Amino acid sequence: MRFVVLVPLVLAFSPMAANAQDAAAGEKVFAPCKACHQIGETAKNAVGPELNGVIGRKAGSVEGYNYSAANKNSGLTWDEATFREYIKDPKAKVPGTKMIYAGLKDDKKIDDLIAYLKQFDASGKKS
Repeated sequence: MRFVVLVPLVLAFSPMAANAQDAAAGEKVFAPCKACHQIGETAKNAVGPELNGVIGRKAGSVEGYNYSAANKNSGLTWDEATFREYIKDPKAKVPGTKMIYAGLKDDKKIDDLIAYLKQFDASGKKS
């Protein structure tokens, strides 16, 4: 009987459960981003570039998207720290960016958004 009680508790507090909750919350945070960006296996460039595999990707590198010179020449790679700075204030991090977004200031929402984005590899497959 103890085993039956412990298994749900262990699963509920495992890192995987925490990540799933963050990613689920991040999907909600991402909802307004859909006005300009797509993600997933059928994602295409739109007003903004598709975001498959964005964490770990070099800035300005999605084929077929017309980036600003500022973004293309920024030399940035979208690791978590760089993405965090950018999403808080895009125009401060990359002056001259075409991204029209005031920024996301809530650190927890940024964490959740990153957890959501990290689920998608470069081809849009969700892990």
